Amino acid sequence: MVSKKVTWGLLAAWVVHDLEELATMARWTRRHRHVPTTTTPEAAIAIGVVGVVIAAAAADGARTGGRSKLFQSVLAGFGLHAVTHVVSGAVFRGYTPGVVTAPIVVAPFSLWALRQLHRAGIHVKPSPRGLLWFPVIIGAAHGIARFATRVRENTAAVPNSGS
Repeated sequence: MVSKKVTWGLLAAWVVHDLEELATMARWTRRHRHVPTTTTPEAAIAIGVVGVVIAAAAADGARTGGRSKLFQSVLAGFGLHAVTHVVSGAVFRGYTPGVVTAPIVVAPFSLWALRQLHRAGIHVKPSPRGLLWFPVIIGAAHGIARFATRVRENTAAVPNSGS
């Protein structure tokens, strides 16, 4: 059995990391024309969708004392995605959303949590299939966000004729 700091800590570390992304993503994408522009509402919705997955994984990890394959896969994916942020900073030769908290929050938390699981005798075996869901979930979250903001914009643009 592991501390709830390990399981719910995943959600807490994710919140810290994604607050950085929320605060910077829209402005950053507007400055870099070769990437799809993301508005702040789109970023917030996408982050919320991913947050549901992270929260479900943390809850399952807490319920199973860290033995949940969902928790282990999401924890491993969260840690590995720190590398994508560092690489993106190198590719763009500067700041990219999430690059600050990836090496100071995401990677250290993930390594610490994995060590805590190991110390508790829990052999972490993230599902390779589970890890493949990472880009699917991120892509779906952004697709849902784009769709939701377009529907909202279209609804707001329609005049109210019932008055």
